[in-house]
Amino acid sequence: MKIDKIYNEPCLETLAKMPNEFIDCVITSPPYDNLRAYKNDIDKNWSDEIWKPIIKLLYNKIKIGGVIVWIVGDAVIDGSETGTSFKQALYFIECGFKLWDTMIYQKTPSFPAATGDKRYSQNFEYMFIISKDIPKTANLLKDRKNKWGGSQSWGKTSERLKNGDIKQREKINVQEYGYRFNIWEYATGKWQSTKDDDAFKHPAIFPEKLVADHIMTWTNENDIVYDPFMGSGTTAKMAKIYNRNFIGSEISVEYCKIANKRIEPYLKQVKLL
Repeated sequence: MKIDKIYNEPCLETLAKMPNEFIDCVITSPPYDNLRAYKNDIDKNWSDEIWKPIIKLLYNKIKIGGVIVWIVGDAVIDGSETGTSFKQALYFIECGFKLWDTMIYQKTPSFPAATGDKRYSQNFEYMFIISKDIPKTANLLKDRKNKWGGSQSWGKTSERLKNGDIKQREKINVQEYGYRFNIWEYATGKWQSTKDDDAFKHPAIFPEKLVADHIMTWTNENDIVYDPFMGSGTTAKMAKIYNRNFIGSEISVEYCKIANKRIEPYLKQVKLL
């Protein structure tokens, strides 16, 4: 199994080649609920018959303490959201994983919200953080600026214990920055998700910053990051920028060419070093 390579094949074939407990992290967004049209037509056949075997096999291939970032949403069919995202999250649990966190990827709208559908406009996706046992790496990002950073809390703080008692605490110094909450907001659209023009030949790219933030959180340098639906190559590109290794699967020849073109400069840079 070669690292820093995108395999032009279905991810089940790539996973079958891997030794067990081989990868440290998965960051991906599968082609859920026919919300985008792909060159390989996988969106037309996407069903639990496809994603269940993938999830089940991922359990064997990821290391103990490894984390999967599974970014999905739901289509509206016959007036109801499908709930496919939740079905997948529950199946991860059924296969032995822990649902470590349910995060939200909130999109900064670049256009006025649609109206008239009797529901609020959708501008987020789920980022299910799935772990095999307790995450072995969690470099939580501490870049949320505290409103009262640099000051001291007023009076004494208190904590209500499980038995109902109140425990008094002394004053604390408020740090300038705190850990992030689990709702992350990113700008999307042309030139905001990435500066790579070729990437937009793929119908569903996610922001480079989103991938970078997850890589920095759940992995360390030289870890192996896998994307079973590599698409335009964003996961591979950000892995190399942050000194991680990658493996990818992508069944479309066209998307493989796009991805390889995007990551080529970073692979050359590594070889020069």
